[in-house]
Amino acid sequence: MPLVKNPILPGFNPDPSILRVGQDYYIATSTFEWYPGVQIHHSTDLANWTLLTRPLRRKAQLDMRGDPDSCGVWAPCLSHDGDKFWLVYTDVKRKDGSFKDAHNYIVWADKIDGEWSDPVYVNSSGFDPSLFHDPDSGKKYFVNMLWDHRRRPLLFAGIAVQEWDAETKKLVGGRKNVYQGTELALAEAPHVYKRNNGWYYLLIAEGGTGYEHACTLARSKDIWGPYETHPEKYVLTSKDHPRAALQRAGHGDIVETEDGRTYLVHLTGRPTTQLRRCVLGRETAIQECYWKDDWLYVKNGPVPSLWVDLLGERDESKYWEEKRYTFEDGLHKDFQWLRTPETERIFNVKDGKLTLIGREAIGSWFEQALVARRQEHFSYDAETVMDFSPTDERQFAGLTAYYCRYNFFYLTVTAHSDGQRELLIMSSEASWPIGNLNTPYVPYVQIPNEGKVKLALTIRGNQLQFYYAVLGSGDEELKKIGPVFDASIVSDECGGHQQHGSFTGAFVGVAASDLNGLAAEAKFDYFVYKPVKNQQDAYVRDRE
Repeated sequence: MPLVKNPILPGFNPDPSILRVGQDYYIATSTFEWYPGVQIHHSTDLANWTLLTRPLRRKAQLDMRGDPDSCGVWAPCLSHDGDKFWLVYTDVKRKDGSFKDAHNYIVWADKIDGEWSDPVYVNSSGFDPSLFHDPDSGKKYFVNMLWDHRRRPLLFAGIAVQEWDAETKKLVGGRKNVYQGTELALAEAPHVYKRNNGWYYLLIAEGGTGYEHACTLARSKDIWGPYETHPEKYVLTSKDHPRAALQRAGHGDIVETEDGRTYLVHLTGRPTTQLRRCVLGRETAIQECYWKDDWLYVKNGPVPSLWVDLLGERDESKYWEEKRYTFEDGLHKDFQWLRTPETERIFNVKDGKLTLIGREAIGSWFEQALVARRQEHFSYDAETVMDFSPTDERQFAGLTAYYCRYNFFYLTVTAHSDGQRELLIMSSEASWPIGNLNTPYVPYVQIPNEGKVKLALTIRGNQLQFYYAVLGSGDEELKKIGPVFDASIVSDECGGHQQHGSFTGAFVGVAASDLNGLAAEAKFDYFVYKPVKNQQDAYVRDRE
């Protein structure tokens, strides 16, 4: 079988849930505050994946206005019961501090790329829910971790199981805490499976989503337990191997191929620099597995392998191709925006242009006009052309490398209080908890009050450089503006919360704000994302 290099979903694609229906494989991943909610990728060979749909795209399904950074949609679970597709997800409204306000929902659909139902609320007792369809009894069970703000004795209190009635769309019977995990603690991300050997298997994540992360396996002859822990406890982890190519390995899900092979998908991180910063966020990798004495083992595990035998050979050319986005046919599926289902208030696509409608400031948790795509390469170029006529300093728009409120770099076209247009770089570099811009500002550059402006940036590993050109000025060659910034700031580790408390990844895109409340518009002709091969990229250089 062909050897394929991990990760299979590069860039911000965490918490994978995998499903096979016939010859088709699907992976659902978390999207947090990015809209629409949940990414579902499709493959027929486990090696080549394409973005198929984002099912949570209506206000009735998801409205995240007010959700803090790294809240929103956590850890979806995608399943099929022989009749319908089912999707379970959490909308997290608060995550920092002693409390988690995490609301769990179920939606379903006949076709995975069709319209999904309005959500049915299930519970709020914890997060990372999954739905298990028992192949023998036909019953469905809702499984989620339990949160105990008292820490009596555990904050992550264990894994709860309760029957869910598909007819009444309600939980029925009692809830039972069936498994509390190991001494590694922080039991979450449960998935239940039943094999034809009579065993129920419970796969969970432990250790948190940082460098102590792991997949722990347990089994029982009864869905209600008791569950015994795997003889090696952790079937997958990098926690004791800091030089492994794939770090932070955990939060997994299991799938079997048509010919009986078993694979485990899991999240992973590829840190760069001596500060071990994961700019690409938490990505999805895959491992080949085998069964021994009715226990699952990862081949060459528990440390994840960089190279894995899969069903097909990956077409690397698609990963490296330049993406030039125009707007004649709407907004390309690679792009997302933040939190709101009411897109008409923040952008529209018509007459071949993307128009952003200036709303609140960049970093707002409510209504900001920002449209961006994932950074999937350690090095790349980005470019756009913008038409924008600000009247004062409270109107600004431009090109941004963005993670969240507390870490971004933003090249803007704005104006001074006298109306003179200028270029101004705003940056917020690991500014939690205040969220201030870095001062002193990089010196501004005055530009003519008329004419489109080309904005560009280059990232080479941890070095970011902005460029600009004023079109129609007679000198349209791109010029550097500002210093070389530390691009590794746009990473999980600088996301603005306690260590390992930021869960998304770097994006690059365009934004607009009008703090006067006048909804000034910025029009963009195109957007270019051009990958660049760099020695820090795991697709270029082995690290094992």
